[in-house]
Amino acid sequence: MLKLTKKADYGLIAMRHLAQYSELGACSAKDLAGIYGMPQEALAKILQRLTKAGLLESQFGTNGGYTLARDPRTITALEVIHAIDGPLFMTSCSAPVRGCGQSERCTVREPLRKVSRSIEKVLKRLTIWEMTDKETRPAPPLVNLRPTSQGTAQL
Repeated sequence: MLKLTKKADYGLIAMRHLAQYSELGACSAKDLAGIYGMPQEALAKILQRLTKAGLLESQFGTNGGYTLARDPRTITALEVIHAIDGPLFMTSCSAPVRGCGQSERCTVREPLRKVSRSIEKVLKRLTIWEMTDKETRPAPPLVNLRPTSQGTAQL
């Protein structure tokens, strides 16, 4: 089963938070770890990797912390995962170092590579902004009022 690492999960959660609450300014690793119940040391290392990859900016000082380096509409889930874990490999034969003794007789390598490429395409299209879209959309009105010809409202 293809499964993201905890580090990638934490990175995506942090990026989503920073996109959703960008108007609040920088957020520290300590604050993010507290909000989402993540280990602070692990999260700090993840945020450093994301900064090194150019996805985050770090700010020092009293109001320091992390902010997105780019518009969240241009940052993809795949970029975040690559920055933290490197390339995705569905099977060991997809990795640069092959550890399978069946590679010459394998009948599933190519179909699995197609699946892997499809997953990468989806992650490449999914932006951090889209991950926040549902929660940041304004709620629909509870009551739909229509004006009447007399200027009053009607349900």
